[in-house]
Amino acid sequence: MFYRLMKMIVAPLLRIFFRPWIEGEENIPTEGAAIIASNHLSFSDSFFFPALIKRRVTFIAKAEYFTTPGLKGRLTAAFFKGVGQLPVDRSGVRGAGEAAIRSAIAVLDRGELFGVYPEGTRSPDGKLYRGKVGGLARVALATGAPVIPVAMIDTEKVQPPGQVVPNFGIRPGIRIGRPLDFSRYHGMENDRFILRSVTDEVMYEIMRLSGQEYVDVYATAAKRQIADDKKRADAERKAVQKAEQAAAKAEKAETEKSEQAEADKAAGQAQDQQQKETGPA
Repeated sequence: MFYRLMKMIVAPLLRIFFRPWIEGEENIPTEGAAIIASNHLSFSDSFFFPALIKRRVTFIAKAEYFTTPGLKGRLTAAFFKGVGQLPVDRSGVRGAGEAAIRSAIAVLDRGELFGVYPEGTRSPDGKLYRGKVGGLARVALATGAPVIPVAMIDTEKVQPPGQVVPNFGIRPGIRIGRPLDFSRYHGMENDRFILRSVTDEVMYEIMRLSGQEYVDVYATAAKRQIADDKKRADAERKAVQKAEQAAAKAEKAETEKSEQAEADKAAGQAQDQQQKETGPA
């Protein structure tokens, strides 16, 4: 019910305010199971894609969207639950990952669309990062469902990471590629080399569709590196500011000392001149 309400209200609003475009929608089957594998540029991806395609798609969403406290957290949780999103614990607990995979397989067994962001998190800088081995490939090989690569375009410009209010006047887009068939690997979902091969093939198609620069590291590692670089840059900037302040303070003290010496010298000269003029007592 909430999903239909979202389609009736949110979709028209997105079309009015952002005029998003979509290419290749015919590559999504009108019925039957399929896996949607998309790049992830912005929080708004979770609005644009489900709102603009005809069929319902169930995406995996990070567990924090369902557990964040406060009014914003409750509203976010209500939205994701209402549209049938699946929470997944990204802390690395194996049991949580297995539960997410079982839930994904159940969605596909019902003949529905299951969506996943292979990068595992939003891109920190608009580049495309290495896909995580596990969920996508294992679900594809276990179910035999086709994988449909999807490229979200310019959604990070609509709503950059950390920004709440979106930017208007930008037309985001969705480019949908042809389904990828991995049935030749059926039954090999426990072979890590096969899982990596499947994941890399999907990421290549997403790169081709999106035109993004590809970086062969995980986005989580890139985020940590960016955060570390920012901390280091902040520390260096503070050190420079502190040194500049110390230098300015020293220069001021030296200037004041010099000025005082000049004043003392002038006072001494004035006193000597006065003594010469008045003569000895």
